[in-house]
Amino acid sequence: MGSSRLKSRRRQDLGSKWARVAIAIFSTVGVIDTGSITLNKWGLIGTLNCPGGLGGCDKVLNSPWGTLIQSNNYSIPLSLMGFISYFLILLMAALPLLPILNNQKNNISKVAWWGSFYISTSTFIFSLILISIMIFKINAFCFFCLLSCLISLLLLILNVFGGGWEDYGKLFFRGFVVSVAVLLSGLIWSSSVDPSTKQVSNNIQGIPPAVVTISSPEKINLAEHLTKEGAVMYNAYWCPHCHDQKEMFGKEAAKKLNLVECAKDGFNNKRELCEAKGITGFPSWEINGSIDSGVKSLKELAELSNYKNTKDF
Repeated sequence: MGSSRLKSRRRQDLGSKWARVAIAIFSTVGVIDTGSITLNKWGLIGTLNCPGGLGGCDKVLNSPWGTLIQSNNYSIPLSLMGFISYFLILLMAALPLLPILNNQKNNISKVAWWGSFYISTSTFIFSLILISIMIFKINAFCFFCLLSCLISLLLLILNVFGGGWEDYGKLFFRGFVVSVAVLLSGLIWSSSVDPSTKQVSNNIQGIPPAVVTISSPEKINLAEHLTKEGAVMYNAYWCPHCHDQKEMFGKEAAKKLNLVECAKDGFNNKRELCEAKGITGFPSWEINGSIDSGVKSLKELAELSNYKNTKDF
């Protein structure tokens, strides 16, 4: 009887081996998913093949919520946080399965299950916040974001039902505390980067609203090429289409464009030049001596200016 009880307790501590294997598989998919996004944001790989349309993925991943830290020298995409989370879950699932750690298997297994539970709970709650932002704020569809949310949910379910927990009351209480902490932190962060909360500071007479999307290296290269070739974008600070055009480039690339303010009450305006050029619509692009009005796609601008580099915008 004593031996049977001890065997049951050991099995309970170790949890389900098959659940660990499943967690390792799903977390590997998560590592690939978030790792691909991170490498793409850093310009180390080309365009991602996004089911449901690349435009939606590009809009979501280049939104203000797609970057955790941004400076002139480097950027840390939010996907890197997801990559680290999935990698740690993969590590915790794999460690107890290593034969070399058999002597400490029980202790390592218990710590690994708790660690995996905390991280998968945090990842799932944060994914829900991001999905809400994607739907209600960005108004776009991103397959990679939905995949990450689904993976985090599956990992949480596998942790709850495969961990061999002795006290589910303790498990759910800790899960609730972690969920509330992540939810509050996530909402504070999302509000701090929400461009709509900064709209008042940008609503100054004569000053265009700030560009908030993040530029990829390809977009910066195109902006530098356009300026080098003498391309000019004529715009007005109050023009929403002009703002949309600059948002396509992102804030880093937009700073490198040759922009001419045409509004009479615009800051540093060159009204006389605009009139001399016959500018009547905004935005208007002057490329290779030809002036054409209307918002242009980045690929169209690349073709008009004979841009030879990669066009993975």
